[in-house]
Amino acid sequence: MSMTELTAAARVSKAWPFQEAQRLLKRYPDGAKPDGSPVLFETGYGPSGLPHIGTFQEVLRTTLVRRAFEAMIGAKREDGKTRLVAFSDDMDGLRKVPDNVPNKDVLETNLHKPLSRIPDPFDSGHGSFAAHNNKMLRDFLDRFGFQYEFVAASDRYNSGAFDDALRQVLRKNQDILAIMLPTLREERRQTYSPVLPISPTSGKVLQVPVEVVDAEAGTIRFTEEDGSTVEQSALGGQAKLQWKVDWAMRWYALGVDYEMYGKDLTDSGVQSGRIVKVLGGRKPEGLIYELFLDANGEKISKSKGNGLTIEQWLQYGSEESLGFYIFPNPKSAKQLHAGVIPRAVDDYWAFRERLTEQALDKQLGNPVWNLLRANGSFESAEAPGAGDNLPVSYALLLNLIGVLGAEADKDQVWSYLGNYVEDADAGSHPELDAMIDHALAYNRDFVAPTLVKRAPTEVEAQALRELDARLAEVPAGTSAEDLQTMVYEIGKDDRFGFENLRDWFRALYEILLGSSQGPRMGSFIDLYGIANTRKLIATALA
Repeated sequence: MSMTELTAAARVSKAWPFQEAQRLLKRYPDGAKPDGSPVLFETGYGPSGLPHIGTFQEVLRTTLVRRAFEAMIGAKREDGKTRLVAFSDDMDGLRKVPDNVPNKDVLETNLHKPLSRIPDPFDSGHGSFAAHNNKMLRDFLDRFGFQYEFVAASDRYNSGAFDDALRQVLRKNQDILAIMLPTLREERRQTYSPVLPISPTSGKVLQVPVEVVDAEAGTIRFTEEDGSTVEQSALGGQAKLQWKVDWAMRWYALGVDYEMYGKDLTDSGVQSGRIVKVLGGRKPEGLIYELFLDANGEKISKSKGNGLTIEQWLQYGSEESLGFYIFPNPKSAKQLHAGVIPRAVDDYWAFRERLTEQALDKQLGNPVWNLLRANGSFESAEAPGAGDNLPVSYALLLNLIGVLGAEADKDQVWSYLGNYVEDADAGSHPELDAMIDHALAYNRDFVAPTLVKRAPTEVEAQALRELDARLAEVPAGTSAEDLQTMVYEIGKDDRFGFENLRDWFRALYEILLGSSQGPRMGSFIDLYGIANTRKLIATALA
């Protein structure tokens, strides 16, 4: 596949990353800004807490759009035609003490101070609460191989890099108030100011009315907490901006061209878009994505703890499977709970297997193509390894481990795989080895506690005896497909009266495996072994 072919296909692709990138191409038809600087993508992060699955999905999805745009303009990642900034709003004042931090008294005594000026409660040697969390963010993004530039608000405010933009905010103070005040309750209007001074006495970020004394000099006047009048500069880290104004100022100062955000920030996006226009800038292109839901369809809340963390997902599934699950339909809400992991893992490998067999237009809509390209795993869909597949599915592993019992270990699993997988060892199949670890953990925590085998009905018992008799006669080396055909034939046999094959297979799952759902029985029998399967049947009939 040549770059010319890729570019042509990318410009007409209907896959959502390419549709998003099309909007950027309309913004810059030549694929570059008028001044020749890179097209800038941004993601935002609030370091009052640790990075989480929402952080991951936003950086991943933005990266997918970035790579789609590069494909459209015929650029490679090393060409420098685009940039991705991961921005940390660490000048924000700490509003409440998080539940998941040590030494809470350190934070309690520093409430409302900028996060970057609060001592590190973790005693990690990073200097501040924000610095610790910023390091966690960088480690988090590096773990997944994202290509990005980290920018901290504190560095930009304190160094004066934002001073010119702050002066513009002061010049346009009344215009910004005209945008914001009608959106606020009457009580909030009395104290609202686009600029939040930092008290020279307490170091807190103050929510007080501010008078602009001299916009060019950056001078403001406000009333301190003790009632005294203070006149000081708003530049050089002595003030920060209200959230919506700050977001707009960032777009203006950095020249952000694309930023997506969650549905909960829709109103903020509207107001910030109006403010950046007042400042003389342009609102970025961007996607408003739906939020994650828990298993009950309720909004995930960090305080409730009803979501699924990155660490939990990676205990039971791969990084690739998480990316795969996040990829489709960003404008639709997704339930995020442990129950979605097994299918996400298997679907990832199914899409990966078919990748090299697909025409180019289909590849661009394949989540795996986008995920592999996102972080430079390959620049071409024809790269080695793109069409690999695992010899055993996650679902089949779970069923095998389920019948082996909650005490099953990796050596046992590999011993069963020995007759099913060529070169059955971790060195030859490292990804399968990792999947076994995930499946063992998933079985221990979610499957084993719920497995309940039932006794067969008389008709089901007759069908099981027929299955046992046929298994006793099959020659060694019978394929999984032939075993599956044999199981089908029994389910279709009028003597046993199954209304449909679904009822027969459900009976097999519930009686032999203790679950209402299961694998292709031919594959399971092939993996578990005919002799062992006959023992399962004998136990069920006893």
